[in-house]
Amino acid sequence: MIGKYPVVTLCGSTRFKEQFLEAQKRLTLEGNIVISVGLFGHSGDQEVWTEGTKEMLDDMHKRKIDMADSIFVINVGGYIGESTRSEIEYAQQNGKRIQYLEP
Repeated sequence: MIGKYPVVTLCGSTRFKEQFLEAQKRLTLEGNIVISVGLFGHSGDQEVWTEGTKEMLDDMHKRKIDMADSIFVINVGGYIGESTRSEIEYAQQNGKRIQYLEP
């Protein structure tokens, strides 16, 4: 499949860094352009917690959803936090397809 590649934005808690990286690799090999998070605040990237940065990153992630055809939710153990829930609702409101790591 060379040519048009679907765009997928990864969403989920940044505590699941390994699962983000695994999903990014798998989805890329399946022929998707994958947009991910820029920082993993819950996995050690302390810059996230400086004043105003988390709010900027949350807004930026919604712009990443705007650019995508669908989102892929990293919901390890069924966990979906407040920010991820907001991203799912945003994706639904904008007609994006939603897939989950776990049912």
